[in-house]
Amino acid sequence: MATHLDLEEQEQLAELKAFWARWGNLITGTLTVVLLAFAGWNGWNWWQREQAAKAAALFDAFDRAVVAGNAEQAGRAFGDLKDRYGRTVYAQQAGLLNAKLQADKGEAAAATAALQWVSAQGDAQHADLARLRLAGLQLDAKQYDAALQTVDAIKEPSFAALAQDRRGDILAAQGKADEAAKAWRAAWDALPAEQNYRRVVEAKLDRAGVAPPLPASAAASGAQP
Repeated sequence: MATHLDLEEQEQLAELKAFWARWGNLITGTLTVVLLAFAGWNGWNWWQREQAAKAAALFDAFDRAVVAGNAEQAGRAFGDLKDRYGRTVYAQQAGLLNAKLQADKGEAAAATAALQWVSAQGDAQHADLARLRLAGLQLDAKQYDAALQTVDAIKEPSFAALAQDRRGDILAAQGKADEAAKAWRAAWDALPAEQNYRRVVEAKLDRAGVAPPLPASAAASGAQP
C-alpha cells in the first residue's frame, strides 16, 4: 500500500515538474508584471495625492493674496502653481482667478497671459471658460480678429450660447450689425428660458432692432411684443 502511494505521489510530482517546466516561466513572468503594475498603480496614486496636497497648500496662499487684492503676490503664487503643479485643477482655477484680479487691477497683459495658459493647459471646461474670458479681453483691446479666433476655439456645448453672445459683441464692435444680431439670436435660442442672462441677450437684440420671437402662447393670443 505504501509503495502504491509512493508511486502515485511520484507520478504527481513528475506531472507537477513537467507542468512547471513548461509553464513556470510564463507564470512567474505574469505574476511579476501583475505585482509591478499593482505597485506602480499604488505609487501613482500616492504621487497624485501628494501633488494634490502640495498644490492645495499653495492654492491657499494664492487665495489669500486674491482676497487681499494683492495682484503681485497672487501672480507669483499662480506662477509657482503652474510651474510645479500645472496638471492639477488648482492651477487651472488659480489661472482664472488670477486673470480676473489682474484685469481688475488694470494689468491686461498679465490677465491675458494667465487665460492663455489655462486655455492651452486646462481641461475642456476650464480651457473654454478661459477662452470666453480671453475673447472679452481681446474685444476690450479692439483685437477683433484674435477675439473671433478665440471664440471659434470654444467647443464645449455648455459654452455654446455664451460663445455666440460673445461673437455678437465682437461683430457689433466691428460694425457688422446684421451678423451680430444673428449671433445674439443664436445665443438667445440656446439659452434656457429661465436663465436670467437670456434677458441681457434679449436687450441686445432689442437695441439691434431685432426682437426675439414671442412665446407660443403669446403668439397664439395675438399679443404684441
